[in-house]
Amino acid sequence: QIRGITHLADLPALRFHPRCYYRPNDDDVPGTPGSFPALIASVTDHNGTLTGAHRTWFDPTRPAKANVASPRRAMGNILGNAIRFGQCEGIMAAGEGIETMLSLREALPPMPLAAATSSSHLAAILFPPTLRRLYVARDRDAAGDAAFAILTERAQAARIELLPLMPELGDFNDDLQRDGASLLGERLIAHLHDADRARFLRR
Repeated sequence: QIRGITHLADLPALRFHPRCYYRPNDDDVPGTPGSFPALIASVTDHNGTLTGAHRTWFDPTRPAKANVASPRRAMGNILGNAIRFGQCEGIMAAGEGIETMLSLREALPPMPLAAATSSSHLAAILFPPTLRRLYVARDRDAAGDAAFAILTERAQAARIELLPLMPELGDFNDDLQRDGASLLGERLIAHLHDADRARFLRR
């Protein structure tokens, strides 16, 4: 279990490396190690083609991110693409971070999810050609406001229905840790389109 996230099996987009290379930069303290345990995520387009990778380094002694200047880094073609959990078939949810989207997966396991890696990348995420309804799992901050506003304009132009999913706390992982998956799922279901409630109900 990591920050309330328990369902980590069957996630082909994620891999773990016990000693992933880390290149210290000028903001790191002298003597920063050159490797840490890391979560490595594949970034793909909506056809499943690999376009990049995202790495999150962790402290090897405790459940926390590594104490480095850049505990998250991406490489490759990230803009417009995403880390995907499930295949979009007309409906999906998109959000900023891996942790946010895995928190939604705890509550709504069948929902196809896409983590864009940042608020600016969320605003620029490319819509699959089959997409007709997009849920936006946004963060409760100014960056989340801005990304949602841009996505609203883009979705209207593409004739895609867009529905917000707003956490009660700062993000959905905060909600998950406070309330658990069942209660979070009950709140999320109430904000889904009528046609989606039975399909994505937690089971």
